[in-house]
Amino acid sequence: MRMRSSAAYLALFIGLSVTLAGCGYVSEIRAMKAFKDGNKAYASSDWRVAVNKYEAAAALAQSQPDCQWCPAIWFYLGNSYDNLYRPARKGEPANDALLQKAVDNYTVASEKLTEETVPKRSLALEFLVATYGPDKLADPTQAEPVVQRMIQLAPNEPTNYFQLAKIYEDSGEYQLAEETYLKGRDAKPSDPMVYLTVAGYYNRQGDFDKLIQNIRKNIELEPNNPEAHYRLATYSWDKASRDFRLTDSQKREIILDGLNSVDKALSLNPDYIEAMTYKGLLLRTQALIEKDPKKQQDLIREGTALGDKANAMRKARQG
Repeated sequence: MRMRSSAAYLALFIGLSVTLAGCGYVSEIRAMKAFKDGNKAYASSDWRVAVNKYEAAAALAQSQPDCQWCPAIWFYLGNSYDNLYRPARKGEPANDALLQKAVDNYTVASEKLTEETVPKRSLALEFLVATYGPDKLADPTQAEPVVQRMIQLAPNEPTNYFQLAKIYEDSGEYQLAEETYLKGRDAKPSDPMVYLTVAGYYNRQGDFDKLIQNIRKNIELEPNNPEAHYRLATYSWDKASRDFRLTDSQKREIILDGLNSVDKALSLNPDYIEAMTYKGLLLRTQALIEKDPKKQQDLIREGTALGDKANAMRKARQG
């Protein structure tokens, strides 16, 4: 994960020179000058110049323990090293050293920053975690304690729990992963998106019942969102069409549930092409388990007509 420069982030530092007016510290003024020069290079994606300027600012800021804005230097220094790193050249000592410098400076920033300073400590920790990702250091064990700190800083933020849960999941610690996913969900139970994240975990684990439970909760929180109903239909079709362990009775129950959901999606948005497509798929799947030849043909005919209609609408939209 990298942080590209933006006016929004750089604007956060406008006015810092005003703070310095009453300080009287020459080194702090010089640090500010170097920091501003670094910001200019950063805004132009000139990472090497940015690194040189931020290094100079960091050296000057070391003697100013009470400087309120100075911790931001280490964050931007770390991110500049991070941007210099090239995953394609992983294994080259000089390139790998850049990533280690990114880690070192993100760590310093996370220790020096508080929730009142800009950028916030949790942001520094977030970028620190990203350096342990698969395209960089590929060491999730190092990321775990960092994410734990992020949870301590923001115990009501589901994203941090989900990040920790993914570390456990990727390490094969599925019980810990499930527990942590559920903690993330419970941290903000009124947010419909948390149920989708947990549903994704259960989908990867092949637990259809728990997957559907979380999808239904998402629908409960977004009853007027056609995509929420459509989503349940897609999982229903996937399960009924691919799980050959199911009996015909079990398949029928899942298919009818999916059809009920997709009909709700289409009632909210009659031109929902994807929902129309999946209704056709569900009907044709239902035909495979019907014993009555006439009903089979009716379902196939209806499903094919819906598929053709969806394709025609799709082509029309594509011009």
